[in-house]
Amino acid sequence: MPFNRSFLFFLIVCFCFSGSLFAQTISKEELTFLTSEWKGERFPDGRPKIPENLLERAKKIGIADAWTVLKNEGYLNQYEGNWKTVNDEVPVVGRVVTAQFMPSRPDVEKNVVERGQKVQGRKGASNSWPIDVLTKGDVYVADGYGKIGGGTLMGATLANSIFTKSGNGVVFNAAARDLEEIQTIKGFNAFVRDWHPSFLEGSVLMGLNTPIRMGNVMVLPGDLVIAKREGVLFIPAHLAEQVVSTCEFVTRKDKFGFEMVRSGKYTPGQIDSQWNDQLKNDFLKWLGQHPEMGTMTKAEVDKVMSKRTW
Repeated sequence: MPFNRSFLFFLIVCFCFSGSLFAQTISKEELTFLTSEWKGERFPDGRPKIPENLLERAKKIGIADAWTVLKNEGYLNQYEGNWKTVNDEVPVVGRVVTAQFMPSRPDVEKNVVERGQKVQGRKGASNSWPIDVLTKGDVYVADGYGKIGGGTLMGATLANSIFTKSGNGVVFNAAARDLEEIQTIKGFNAFVRDWHPSFLEGSVLMGLNTPIRMGNVMVLPGDLVIAKREGVLFIPAHLAEQVVSTCEFVTRKDKFGFEMVRSGKYTPGQIDSQWNDQLKNDFLKWLGQHPEMGTMTKAEVDKVMSKRTW
């Protein structure tokens, strides 16, 4: 049988694409393994796909309440503070897309960029590649190892691209530039370590949708991130519903408690301890009179109160 060069070339291309189309990433199987507690829908690459309605609900909960729920479940390293922002009033809430940057070395950067552009069809510098995979509701979260000068992972052009694709902001353990221009993007926010006028240099993308470290937190692709004025909280996808639901209850409990204390029906001590059946029934009656607060059943109240330490 004659040697077929075209067929050989086809095999090589298939091998390259199957092994490195998603280079700089981990496999779908590995990501599914690391996030195996998540039982819901996933993106094609294995990233947990937290539902849109849950993301909307998460925008209304407080970081302190959510942190307490996570602590009660044994998740002690989920919060990171000390950020600079574009607008303190705009929260950044969504599903995490991770990027890991490292100090560059010429041989590695050459290989990464060459493969990305020639084999994967990527365009531009590597700090734009994570933007290509963003979908609505995602948050671009990058560990740029805290680099400030020469560590600006985003300027005004990339900020506009990020917001267009995700409808969301970013969290960077690094710097960004063009603050004045970025401030004009209505609804956009960025949590960065600092602002700096320099361009990105001396850094290369070494991980895309891989586990990363953000300060004291291990962050996985698909985590729920809640970034507000006081800091940034990362919630494992499988705990997102529990955390949001519990925080919603805390908000209802607080408003109910304030009314009961002001009316003199209950004391602060009664409100802030385990509830008896009479108090639970009064809460459910009050909730029925405030439909804007949502609904709950007696069983749901019993469940959320069973783990109460807040």
